[in-house]
Amino acid sequence: MQIGFIGLGNMGSAMALNLVKAGHDVRAWNRSKVAQESIPGVKLVKRAADAFQADAVFTMLSDDPAIREVILDAGLLASAQPGLTHVVTSTISVAFARELELLHEEAGLGYVSAPVLGRPNVAASGQLNILAAGKADAVAAVEPLLASLGKKVWKLGENPARANTAKLACNMMIAMAIEAMAEGVVLTESVGLDRADFFELILGTLFSGRAYESYSAQITERSFEPGFKAELALKDMRLATEAVNEIGRTLPMLEAVREGLGKAVSAGFGKKDWSIMADMTVRGGDSLAPSEGNTERT
Repeated sequence: MQIGFIGLGNMGSAMALNLVKAGHDVRAWNRSKVAQESIPGVKLVKRAADAFQADAVFTMLSDDPAIREVILDAGLLASAQPGLTHVVTSTISVAFARELELLHEEAGLGYVSAPVLGRPNVAASGQLNILAAGKADAVAAVEPLLASLGKKVWKLGENPARANTAKLACNMMIAMAIEAMAEGVVLTESVGLDRADFFELILGTLFSGRAYESYSAQITERSFEPGFKAELALKDMRLATEAVNEIGRTLPMLEAVREGLGKAVSAGFGKKDWSIMADMTVRGGDSLAPSEGNTERT
């Protein structure tokens, strides 16, 4: 199958390589130069439009403006290969997902929202969880491709915005878990309980999920090299807030984690992992000095 791929960052490159391993002809484009040797088997093309001359095209760009600039402003939907299905795996706003659905329908193209859960190492191992929503025929057309990228495809119905809303809710809840662990550390360290011992307790009793296991380790080790950058997490919390505002509600915990990530980014830690928010909470929130094991500001 001929596959186009747009966006060859850490996540996109890993996904494109897995499509090649699955036996597909992958032609890819990235906004900045990519070394061919870093993506063996992937054919680099000179224009984003070339990636839309395929049976399906994947987009893994950073945000709404990037997709609008690369795809919509360039008129790629109008020039796409007839019958193509476009799979947007980026985390985007709910409003933009609705707009993309309408524009693809007008262009006579298939459209699937398929944001993913997992870091670059998970993408590289083909173990992503993929949240997919779109018209049944569009999802069916790309389901074998999605299966080669993840351990499970979660079908969320024919409304693409469902997948994007679910992804924002997932990221929101992970941010809340990070903050909850940080606040637990503040309380327990005040009486001399080591955070590693506290986390062993909570993981062995009440909170054994992957988010708690992964981020408790980072908080314990004070290691905040990026798996998911704080600046991107802040973007997602803003998108979640927009979606909540649209339904006329306020979510206090969402406001709290958005504020915490905002402080981390403002302090110069936007390129660090979003769990840096926990370090700032433990250290008092307003400290600009990185903790031990996190000595470089970015």
